[in-house]
Amino acid sequence: MTSLRQRFIEVMQLRNFSPVTQASCTREVAEFARHFNESPELLGPEQMRAYQVYLRNEKKLGVGSISVATSPERFLYTWALRLVERVR
Repeated sequence: MTSLRQRFIEVMQLRNFSPVTQASCTREVAEFARHFNESPELLGPEQMRAYQVYLRNEKKLGVGSISVATSPERFLYTWALRLVERVR
């Protein structure tokens, strides 16, 4: 398990996410990273926007599904990676 994944899971645990939600969020972030073949640490807002366009145009997802699919990334960047930046 990568240190980022471990940190992400720990932050979700601290925020009282259920194990099922943790697994779902981890899976969604992995899909996002796999789409760009990069670590989420190296991706940012522009890639999130491009991923949303991909989900809409290629996967044909609706607005609600796109929101569900990208919420874990927003959580990752808002909480897990922000906390790391504060420590550095």
